[in-house]
Amino acid sequence: MKDGGESRANGLGETIARLALMISFIALSIDAMLPALPAIGRDLGVVRANDTQLVISVLFAGLAVGQLLYGPVSDSIGRKPPIYFGFALFLFGCLLSTFATEFWVMLLGRFLQGLGAAGPRVLTLALVRDRYSGRAMARIMSLIMAVFILVPVLAPIIGQAILLVAPWRAIFGVLLALAAISLIWFATRQAETLPRDRRVPLSLWRIGRSFREALVHRITMGYTIAAGLIFGAFVGYLTSAQQIFQTQYGLGRLFPFYFAVLALAIGSASLCNARLVMRYGMRRLSFGALVVSTLSSIAFFAFAYPSGGHPALWALMAYLMLSFFCMGVLFGNFNALAMEPLGHMAGVASAVIGGVTTFISLALGTWIGQSFDGTVLPLVGGFAALGLAAIAVMTWCERGRERDEENTLGHAEQREQD
Repeated sequence: MKDGGESRANGLGETIARLALMISFIALSIDAMLPALPAIGRDLGVVRANDTQLVISVLFAGLAVGQLLYGPVSDSIGRKPPIYFGFALFLFGCLLSTFATEFWVMLLGRFLQGLGAAGPRVLTLALVRDRYSGRAMARIMSLIMAVFILVPVLAPIIGQAILLVAPWRAIFGVLLALAAISLIWFATRQAETLPRDRRVPLSLWRIGRSFREALVHRITMGYTIAAGLIFGAFVGYLTSAQQIFQTQYGLGRLFPFYFAVLALAIGSASLCNARLVMRYGMRRLSFGALVVSTLSSIAFFAFAYPSGGHPALWALMAYLMLSFFCMGVLFGNFNALAMEPLGHMAGVASAVIGGVTTFISLALGTWIGQSFDGTVLPLVGGFAALGLAAIAVMTWCERGRERDEENTLGHAEQREQD
């Protein structure tokens, strides 16, 4: 940040920590609740065990809707006011869920939490794009993700610890406190990254035109779809992880620690990616990680099938650690690749990328989660199928990019000859 924002933020380190906390409330709202899902189901009268997954899924629904709204507004009034509104909505959703006595009220509160958290989540990407581009942007996003990954490492453990001394409603009290701290930190230490001379009037025609530009851009939409496919597999894991580890493998209170180990795999990958992306580039790293993840999923499905979908726990953990390491490489790079061509409309672009990614991942992840049958086969099969689809999308995307570059070069040579 060269405009004074850096000095206000006391350097890049604090900026990364602050932005990582801002985007963490989705992960906090998911992972801290995972150990509490059985208790929530019992207290609120849930009949089907798989229905407790809706406590997770409906939050993603709110996130998907919210991401389409905050970006366009922020292009007109700046990044900070919509983020304030999002924090307020998140706090209200937490209060509603805290005092819920019926399952539908809980789901409404969770939807509002997702709708509110969408503001900090989607506009963090715009805040970064306002200041950085290319590999530098990918590096910053990877560093943010590396700090952010501490949240899913610690959140289930925190949730389990709270359940040892208090009812599940106390978890929402912790979310309320952390959101208030993050809001105050952001309000007092974050500079506005979109100056008035770069803002555009708020109009439905302009928003529609900008949405269309993002939706028809081959690179942006291709990598957005690929990100949705990969994140869909991860959402399928999130919605079914509690049942797999606590029900299928009977880990009980040890579940958060196994969950934390897998989260560390993603975090370490994000940290490695921040170093390697400057040397090898986003595309080469992403394609390699995607191929490794997909082939390992196909191989592990073949390994787990003869045992009826009940492989040894050590084997499942080894497979998931490799898969999640690859995902850690893909998450930051796919978002940066999708965002790169649309720096002139970062707010709308981040809204489209975030919204489309979440809608795709919500549909696919819910399908994988609801397919849970007491084995790991639906999850592993989903990883393999969605990985193959992502490879196809990335190949289509890159062939189109190379063809466009060749056409551009050809036109330039023709002009020189003329």
